[in-house]
Amino acid sequence: MKSPYSGQLYIFSAPSGAGKTSLVEALLKSTKGIRVSVSHTTRAMRPGEENGVHYHFVDVATFEKMVKAGAFLEEAKVFDNYYGTSQQAVEDQLGRGEDVILEIDWQGAQQVRQLMPYAISVFILPPSRDALEQRLNARGQDSSEIIARRMRDATSDMAHYTEFDYLVINDDFDEAVEQLRAIVLAQRQRTEVLVQRERATLAALLKS
Repeated sequence: MKSPYSGQLYIFSAPSGAGKTSLVEALLKSTKGIRVSVSHTTRAMRPGEENGVHYHFVDVATFEKMVKAGAFLEEAKVFDNYYGTSQQAVEDQLGRGEDVILEIDWQGAQQVRQLMPYAISVFILPPSRDALEQRLNARGQDSSEIIARRMRDATSDMAHYTEFDYLVINDDFDEAVEQLRAIVLAQRQRTEVLVQRERATLAALLKS
């Protein structure tokens, strides 16, 4: 479906530990005109994170008020914490011609596709279950019980890969980044996208 905005909305989803955050950071460094929407969350801030940069960290009461006000494009409960994406912020960015990435789970992706069916969705997978468990352990932030729970949840999450437009298997990191970049660059060359972004150029070329 054609987007009413000049920017493109992307949904990136993955099980915890698949490397989505690192891949997105590398994609942003190598690709102009694309940014990540900063979500709201009730989870605790992790080491190295900054409020307003990685997430908008809020308490449960504040989050619930925003839900009642209809402020979120999508919202979900993950690992006993709430996450939500500001609809107005995303629409403002797309309206300015910026490509926007939503880093959300499959549940949030379903909600967004209902409201914005023109969104391009990408699911990122690990190369194996062993690799996923190794990556979760390498973080050094979670107990063995939490890691076991994340592995169980990952199996459930990965079962939804068929709902997405593209799949990227994060085995070789650099190759995975290039695959994500290829998706973004190819989308920008679609005729319906260039008609919006290059109206003046196209008009001049067809001028008799």
